[in-house]
Amino acid sequence: MRKITAILVLSLIFIACKNEKSNEEAEVFAEVKTDSYNSFGTEIDSENAISSAQALEKFNSLKLGDTLDLKFTSNINSVCKKKGCWMILELPEEEDVRVTFKDYGFFVPKDSENTEVIVQGKAFINEMSVEDQKHYAEDEGKSETEIAAITSLEISRAFIANGVLLKE
Repeated sequence: MRKITAILVLSLIFIACKNEKSNEEAEVFAEVKTDSYNSFGTEIDSENAISSAQALEKFNSLKLGDTLDLKFTSNINSVCKKKGCWMILELPEEEDVRVTFKDYGFFVPKDSENTEVIVQGKAFINEMSVEDQKHYAEDEGKSETEIAAITSLEISRAFIANGVLLKE
């Protein structure tokens, strides 16, 4: 009976020490990541993020219905002024991509325009309805005249981010 008790005690000590070590490693990783970025959504890191020029090349290879896992860096051109529930990122050649957030599960600060960002998620080509275009135009604060001028579907680049790193 004493041998069984001793084995159980040693096992518990071993498990406790192992968990303590992994918690220390996780804290170090989090400190490194938050030094220059604020994280939103699923935690991601900045490693292996491609440039916005490379992202544009990947977007240009997509057709309607295609999706692609992607992590890239860019600058924020605009953000939803009501909630921070979407953002438009700049791409080269005066192109852009609208980014929404997975399952509407998180938002970014409404004042984060002109900030460097890294996004990770799904890239695709979107056929945006007139209703959605008008909704986004309202969020951007466009005039009634500009909103009324929206009358047809729009094919555009879109991205659903599961994680975002916003440069501090």
